Formats: sequence, C-alpha cells, structure tokens
Amino acid sequence: MKEYLEKQIIVDLIKSRIKDSDDLNVFKRKMSKKFDIPVISNVDLLKSYHSFCQKKRIRPDKFLEKILIKRAIRSLSGVAIVSVLTKPYPCPGKCLYCPTEKGMPKSYLSNEPAVMRAILNKFDPKKQIENRLKSLKLQGHPTDKIELIVIGGTWSYLPKNYQGNFIKNCFDATNGSLSRNLESAQKLNEKAKHRIIGITVETRPDFIDKKEVLRLRQLGVTRVEMGIQSIYDDILRFNLRGHLVKNSIEATKLLKNAGFKVCYHIMPNLPKSDLKKDEKTFKELFSNPDFQPDLLKIYPCAILKEAPLYKLWGEGKYKPYTEKQLTNLLLRIKKQIPYYCRIQRLTRDIPSPSIIVGPAKISNMRQVLAKISKKQGWQCKCIRCREVRENYFPKEKLYLFRQDYSASGGKEIFLSYENKNRNRLYSLLRLRISFENQFIPILKNAAIIRELHTYGQLHPLVYGGRTPIKSPQHKGLGKKLIKKAEEITKKEFGLKKIAVISGVGVRIYYRKLKYKLENTYMIKKLY
Repeated sequence: MKEYLEKQIIVDLIKSRIKDSDDLNVFKRKMSKKFDIPVISNVDLLKSYHSFCQKKRIRPDKFLEKILIKRAIRSLSGVAIVSVLTKPYPCPGKCLYCPTEKGMPKSYLSNEPAVMRAILNKFDPKKQIENRLKSLKLQGHPTDKIELIVIGGTWSYLPKNYQGNFIKNCFDATNGSLSRNLESAQKLNEKAKHRIIGITVETRPDFIDKKEVLRLRQLGVTRVEMGIQSIYDDILRFNLRGHLVKNSIEATKLLKNAGFKVCYHIMPNLPKSDLKKDEKTFKELFSNPDFQPDLLKIYPCAILKEAPLYKLWGEGKYKPYTEKQLTNLLLRIKKQIPYYCRIQRLTRDIPSPSIIVGPAKISNMRQVLAKISKKQGWQCKCIRCREVRENYFPKEKLYLFRQDYSASGGKEIFLSYENKNRNRLYSLLRLRISFENQFIPILKNAAIIRELHTYGQLHPLVYGGRTPIKSPQHKGLGKKLIKKAEEITKKEFGLKKIAVISGVGVRIYYRKLKYKLENTYMIKKLY
C-alpha cells in the first residue's frame, strides 16, 4: 500500500471516532470498498499508525491504540505471556489418557498453536521467544514485562545441562545479546528492555524434592505447575500415573515453603472416576490444608487417537460425560473456588478435530460457563474472573481484604485491593508463614511473599514506552500491600526478616524498597 493511501486511511480512522472492534470492522470494510483493496489487518493499521506518530504526521490517539490491539486480553492481566516449548524427549509416565505423537514432546500434539510455533522455530527457545516478541509487538502489546511459560511435559526429567542452556537462551533472547553463563544473563535481564518477571515450568509431583526445588530457584523459576490429575490413589493407579497422593502433598509443601506459586492440573472424567468423585475432589482441594493450590488448570479428560485411552473407549470400557453433565459439573466446581485461587484454564488448547468424542471438544468452555452463571445470577470468585482488566475506574474506592487459611504446615495470608462488591480485583499479595523447619537456610525465621501482582493493562517499565490512559499498574497498590505484609510479619508473628521469591526482571523494584538479593531471594531485615 502506498504511503499517501496509508495516511489517508489512518486520518479517516481517527476522524471516524470508532468506539469498539465492531465499528473498526465496519470501517475496514468501508475502506476496502472505497479504495478497491483487500480488507486491512489490525496489525497493518497499527504499524502504519505508529509510523506516522513517530514521524509526527499525526497525533497519538490512545483510545484508538487500545481498539487496534489484537486480542487485548493477552496483556490485560498486567504481563505479556510468552510460552516456549522444550524439545521432544521421553517421559517417565505411561498415562492412559496422554497422547504420544512422533517428534513431539510427550502429551503435546503438532496442531496445537504453541506447538506449531515451536516447530517453525525447530524447538530453539531463543528463536521461539524472539519471534513471539516480534508478533506481540506487531499486535500492539507492550512486552516490557514477560511471564515465561515453559511447556513440553516433565521439565524435571530433562537433562540438567539442557535445562540450564534452555533457560539461558530464554534470557539471551529477551536481553538481545549473548551472555557467558546463566547468572550473567539473569543479571543483564534486571535492566533489559524485555524483563522476565516470572518463569513457570511443568513437572510431576514425584520429581519434586529438596534438591530439585533448589535447582529451580537457581534457574529463576517462580511458579511450578504439577500434574496432580486426581487426589484418589485408586484413580491414579488405574490411569498409570506412576505417583500417589502422598507425592502431591509432599511436593506442594516443599514448593510453598520455598515460596513458589503452585498450580495444579486436575482432570475430571478420568477412567474410574465419576461425577460425585470429581465434585468431591474440588471440595477437598480447598478444605484440606494439604492441598490449597494457588492456581488451577482444569482439563476434562479427552479421547485422542494417540493415547491408550482411545482403545479402552473403542472397547466400550470408558464413557465420557455428556456435554450437559460436564457443563453442570464445572458450574458446581466454579461455585467452590475461593477468592485466593485462579483458574488458569478450563480445557486443554487441543484443536477440536483431534478430540474423537466428548464435551472436551468445547473450546470456549469458560465463555459458556460465564454466560450460564450470569443468567443464574452469580459470578465465579476465582481471581481470573475478577481481574479488573479494562474495567478500571480511577475514582473507584478500593478496600483492603485479608483472608487467612492453613496450608501445608503453615499459614497463608491473602491480601488484596478490590472494590466493595469484590467483583473487581486490582492487586494481590500472598504471604506465607511456615511453622516447620525451613530447609533453605536464607529463609529460616523469615516470612515469604510468594506473589505480588497488580492487574490491568500492562504498564511499560521502560522509559519512553507508551503508557495507557488508564491502568491500575504503577499506582502504588503493590507498595501498600508489601508494607502491610511487612507489618503483619513483624507485629503478628514477631519475625524480623521477610523474603520475596522475585522474578529476575523485578529485582530492581524490590531494591527500591530496601530489599537485597541473597541466594536468589530478595531479603529485607525488619527492625
């Protein structure tokens, strides 16, 4: 498209004062007809818009930017999510439901979106991240704060030298330069343009021990997702999981005592389970102190040709729930979720054609459930359903809420800033007080902040970045929560030290609050 035509379209776009994405689509079709050109993509419009802004040929329009951003939800949780896939490698598990596709990491299929991106980049973590950052930038998303999600099966089973090189390459990609070693790359990332504020890995509970926990911290990991799948040993045995409930309980305790955020993968509709057991599972998760996950991924069991379960189904030995049964079950489950838990996902990101039969084919399950619950007059209390996102009202009065609960031999204190009705969550903090002997010396006699997060449109860290008109980020809510956590630590528990399991990219933030880096944690003495 010629420059004069680009400018004419952008000027017309600004003059049209569009209100939402529907208006934008009408405008694009109108321009297509007017100039006899293909319908312009949001990415191309955004690219032209930024180009003319930089040349000072048009004035910036923040409202227009917001509408042009493709899939704005990607950065409305306050961070830009970047998923990166590990290389194909054997898995110690032999689970009935788990697919095995040649040339793919265990449990992943070649037609899943994240996997397709990894294949294009030959599973090279550096290339995956570099290309993903380019894509997000073209779509209009700030990429200052990166939450890195490492997927690809059991991370802890991969060779140790591969793990170290993989994570170093991730840091090198965000730093834009090569470092001598992982520690140097992490140090450089503290002031990088793209800062990794958290790293998540997937693993099995039977692979978590004290040695593994310490290694995860050296790599910079801050959150661990575990394939718990069920809290019943008979179901785990039948599905050939290779671990028992006691492994899940012990792993959860070790991880929480080290400050990690813990995400459980739970699978309703497994062979040998039923609707009653599945519903009871979620009641137990939040009433039994041995569990209490911070986050959940609920993956209804899916029948895939590449999994052993396909044969059982073909022989009539396994029957999936009906769509109505699963929908009603998930609605009952959502009613049980407490304010301090976030449901990350409600189905796996497996394309519908790959699922042979059953309600796991419903790819927009979250939207389906939200529509039903709204009609019934209730809202899910989970963190994700209450995040403020774009529904930010600068003058709205915020309230500090506190919820204490027992978990894994300690006390969890969940602090949050929300509106009065608790249907808009602005900021949260997880504070842990451990009552058991701490196996990490630096954490002895210390409270630990396991999470600090402020929601809303991602606010750029780097000076000169575009700043959204309205965003709860950088409004001081995080600092207020930290101050409250320090006060609770000192006054209520008599502790004189507080630690933070900080992502590498936010260490500077804590240094400004007088925290110092000691053995991968940010530490502050309380006098």
